[in-house]
Amino acid sequence: MSILHDIGRFGAALRMARRSRLAIREMNALPPELQKDIGWPASPESRMATNIRSVYLKTLR
Repeated sequence: MSILHDIGRFGAALRMARRSRLAIREMNALPPELQKDIGWPASPESRMATNIRSVYLKTLR
Protein backbone atom coordinates (compact mmCIF):
# COMPACT_ATOMS: atom_id res chain seq x y z
CA MET A 1 0.00 0.00 0.00
CA SER A 2 1.10 3.51 -0.67
CA ILE A 3 1.28 6.23 1.92
CA LEU A 4 -1.53 8.11 0.17
CA HIS A 5 -3.79 5.08 0.49
CA ASP A 6 -3.02 4.87 4.22
CA ILE A 7 -3.72 8.58 4.69
CA GLY A 8 -7.02 8.19 2.83
CA ARG A 9 -8.06 5.29 5.04
CA PHE A 10 -7.13 7.27 8.17
CA GLY A 11 -9.16 10.25 6.95
CA ALA A 12 -12.14 8.01 6.22
CA ALA A 13 -11.92 6.52 9.73
CA LEU A 14 -11.84 10.01 11.24
CA ARG A 15 -14.88 11.10 9.21
CA MET A 16 -16.79 7.98 10.27
CA ALA A 17 -15.87 8.53 13.92
CA ARG A 18 -17.03 12.15 13.72
CA ARG A 19 -20.35 11.20 12.11
CA SER A 20 -20.90 8.51 14.74
CA ARG A 21 -20.03 10.89 17.56
CA LEU A 22 -22.48 13.50 16.23
CA ALA A 23 -25.24 10.90 15.82
CA ILE A 24 -24.69 9.68 19.38
CA ARG A 25 -24.81 13.26 20.65
CA GLU A 26 -28.12 13.82 18.85
CA MET A 27 -29.60 10.59 20.21
CA ASN A 28 -28.48 11.50 23.74
CA ALA A 29 -30.13 14.91 23.37
CA LEU A 30 -33.55 13.34 22.84
CA PRO A 31 -35.91 13.25 25.80
CA PRO A 32 -35.60 10.07 27.90
CA GLU A 33 -39.12 8.96 26.91
CA LEU A 34 -38.19 8.96 23.21
CA GLN A 35 -34.88 7.23 23.92
CA LYS A 36 -36.73 4.48 25.74
CA ASP A 37 -39.25 4.12 22.90
CA ILE A 38 -36.56 3.61 20.29
CA GLY A 39 -34.41 1.42 22.51
CA TRP A 40 -31.56 3.86 23.01
CA PRO A 41 -29.70 3.56 26.34
CA ALA A 42 -31.22 6.16 28.65
CA SER A 43 -28.90 5.96 31.66
CA PRO A 44 -25.71 8.07 31.86
CA GLU A 45 -23.56 4.96 32.46
CA SER A 46 -24.80 3.23 29.33
CA ARG A 47 -24.43 6.46 27.33
CA MET A 48 -20.74 6.69 28.21
CA ALA A 49 -20.16 3.02 27.39
CA THR A 50 -21.95 3.44 24.07
CA ASN A 51 -19.88 6.52 23.22
CA ILE A 52 -16.55 4.86 23.92
CA ARG A 53 -17.31 1.54 22.26
CA SER A 54 -19.03 2.75 19.12
CA VAL A 55 -16.98 5.80 18.28
CA TYR A 56 -13.41 5.13 19.26
CA LEU A 57 -12.83 1.42 19.69
CA LYS A 58 -14.74 0.23 16.62
CA THR A 59 -13.44 2.81 14.15
CA LEU A 60 -9.78 2.66 15.10
CA ARG A 61 -9.38 -1.07 14.57
